[in-house]
Amino acid sequence: MSFKTLTWGVKASFRSYVDAAGGAVALSDGATHADDGAFVFRAVPGGDLSIASDGSAEGAARFTGTVRFEAHGGMLNVTLTDLGLEAGDDGLVLTAPRAPQNETRCAIAKLGPIEIGTDGAVILGAEITMDGMFQIADNYPPGTVMDPVRLD
Repeated sequence: MSFKTLTWGVKASFRSYVDAAGGAVALSDGATHADDGAFVFRAVPGGDLSIASDGSAEGAARFTGTVRFEAHGGMLNVTLTDLGLEAGDDGLVLTAPRAPQNETRCAIAKLGPIEIGTDGAVILGAEITMDGMFQIADNYPPGTVMDPVRLD
């Protein structure tokens, strides 16, 4: 199964908060908006991620695009870029470069359960991790349910 896009809204309440605070959301490097306000990231060729109908996963994939949230005169400044999906011993995780140094990657959300839609899309539940909490402005403790991740 080859995926062309990853769609993730982070958390609808977070997007609403940034908007209500007079902040801005900037998309670059090919990221676009989905109809529901989520963000669409394009697959980087060469990934070997596969997800079976039973929900098991193996391999990894990377996705291009950058989404930057800013509010409160820069006090809230979150950048999500170079997202990835990695299957490992602990299951499937959503990864990103570790801010602010961006030299290593970290798991920002644990994914699952996995559902296969009738249209062939893969929908993954998402819960923020400790690293994800630090990446997304300390707003949500580990285990907080985030928006689902969709793979097409």
